[in-house]
Amino acid sequence: MHRLSNMSMNVDMTLETLVKILDYSSDEIFVLDSNKKIIYVNNACEKHYGLKKSDVLGKSSVELFEKGYWRPSLVPEVYEKKKPLLIKQTTNIGAELLTSAIPILNDKNEVELVVTTARELQSYNMLKVKEKAGAHSSKQINQTDIGMITNCEKVKDILKFAQKIAVTNSTVLIQGESGTGKGVLARYIHQTSKRKEGPFLTINCAAIPAELLESELFGYAPGAFTGANRSGKIGLLEATDNGTLFLDEIGEMSLTLQAKLLQVIQEKKFIPIGSHEEKKVNIRIIAATNRNLSEMVENRHFREDLFYRLNVIDIKMPPLRERKEDIIPLSYHFLYKFNTMYEVNKLISEECLDMLTYYKWPGNIRQLENLIERLVITSDSIIEVHDLPESVYHNIRENSELSIPSSLNEAVDRAKKEIVRKSFQKYKSSRKVAKDLKISQTNALKLIQKYCDDLRDNTEEP
Repeated sequence: MHRLSNMSMNVDMTLETLVKILDYSSDEIFVLDSNKKIIYVNNACEKHYGLKKSDVLGKSSVELFEKGYWRPSLVPEVYEKKKPLLIKQTTNIGAELLTSAIPILNDKNEVELVVTTARELQSYNMLKVKEKAGAHSSKQINQTDIGMITNCEKVKDILKFAQKIAVTNSTVLIQGESGTGKGVLARYIHQTSKRKEGPFLTINCAAIPAELLESELFGYAPGAFTGANRSGKIGLLEATDNGTLFLDEIGEMSLTLQAKLLQVIQEKKFIPIGSHEEKKVNIRIIAATNRNLSEMVENRHFREDLFYRLNVIDIKMPPLRERKEDIIPLSYHFLYKFNTMYEVNKLISEECLDMLTYYKWPGNIRQLENLIERLVITSDSIIEVHDLPESVYHNIRENSELSIPSSLNEAVDRAKKEIVRKSFQKYKSSRKVAKDLKISQTNALKLIQKYCDDLRDNTEEP
């Protein structure tokens, strides 16, 4: 550190060195004299206006404005009011900038210089989205490698439980509605297990016809049936040796195939179709379903013995409507994902987020992800309530559990009320509510006074 300090002191900070440093800035920097003439500009102006530095230096900023190089102009107001200003500008080549201007006054309180800096709004917006996503991630389990994002205590408990059972080889049955993250949880179990270096393979039992599903799982010997590959085929059971096989939508598997799967689970061996050679496998099976398997067993649509073999460890994934605290973090996560994918920088309004928390999400997380993708593609720079599909608002109005709101504003107000009351019931403190909801304490106090008067008592913390 001492050596670095000495090196820093030995640097000759000439004007040439300073200019070189400023030219490396990705932000545009202009310096204007007392007559509004441009006396310095860095290299960033070339990408913002399509001009060379030599085209700008010595020119009047008023003249360049009148020629349409940027709109609106903040220079006259800065010289008049002698105060810093911040505005959004659009350049002649379509670049959107967030521009600030700071006046430097002399001893007579006259404007001697004005320094303006400008950053592309695209970069600023992306930074805001990233900060929002980071803020919501600060108190959550955010396993980006498996895509598990949650603030919900119930889901956090599920993940803790998953870590405990991951070290075993027991079969696992994950139940829950479509789109709740059953596949993500299955992968999480695999990645935290001793099998994590082995394969993790997935097959959707509902997506493949029964006759093909058997060959996909068990494989087949050469010439096993008409149309078969002459050299045969290795099935998923063999390919997953020393790993984890995830059987999604297990409730759609035929009874005949269920019997064969039961034998694999019990004996850890199987015979490929058309073969006489028995193969041993060391695999862990995780199954998932959105159907009621207990009811299917009663109706003889699912084998009872297989159900109990699969149900050694049972995990139920809650629907998104029961984990509303995850809607906003997930929304920011998907917003950042699709902003990056489509190379745009959309923001989302607080009112729009309120509506998303009030919606019931029949398609769960998958539906939320698809909606955010649609909004990123179709909306303007800020995603507003009016950008939401009509079905979202109609779902809120038609929800039988709630009285029908007479207007969109009322629906938004009720969403706020529900979120604030839930947070206040948990924390009993305006400071903690502010931290939980990512708002100022003053705003939190106002919302508590408005929505939680009946919940407040003398034990309330500040």
